[in-house]
Amino acid sequence: MSRTKSGIDPEIIRELANLLTETDLTEIEVQQADLRIRVARQINVTATVPLAPASVAAPVAVAPAVPVAVDPANHPGVLKSPMVGTAYLGAAPGAKPFIEIGSKVNQGDRVLIVEAMKTFNDIVAARSGTVTALFIEDKQPVEYGQPLMIIE
Repeated sequence: MSRTKSGIDPEIIRELANLLTETDLTEIEVQQADLRIRVARQINVTATVPLAPASVAAPVAVAPAVPVAVDPANHPGVLKSPMVGTAYLGAAPGAKPFIEIGSKVNQGDRVLIVEAMKTFNDIVAARSGTVTALFIEDKQPVEYGQPLMIIE
């Protein structure tokens, strides 16, 4: 790693920026010895909302209660990504996935692999239980804190 007067190697920043573009991630952070680099990009999402006609009288009716979807990020059994990278469901291409919906896991079992900066990191179950939801697909880029699955 070569450094400039500021102590930062611009080639590392270029490489991280290219990695963000290739993986469509919004943020990546690496730390090497006493140097920590965080590269982020801002994605603007614009949504248009059609305007309702002003002259239409709204009917007065009470809608039946609709169950509110539970935010997986707040679920007590959610397993979140501890890092930015690419998630793999199996140990090798074409290999049987570590888990599927309905799989029973024990605390500490390897459930995924997240590859970050060419390092493969085991992601283990934080609790014992049954996998009831899986929010990612094999080889999917994941963000730090992104819900990966729910273990109940």
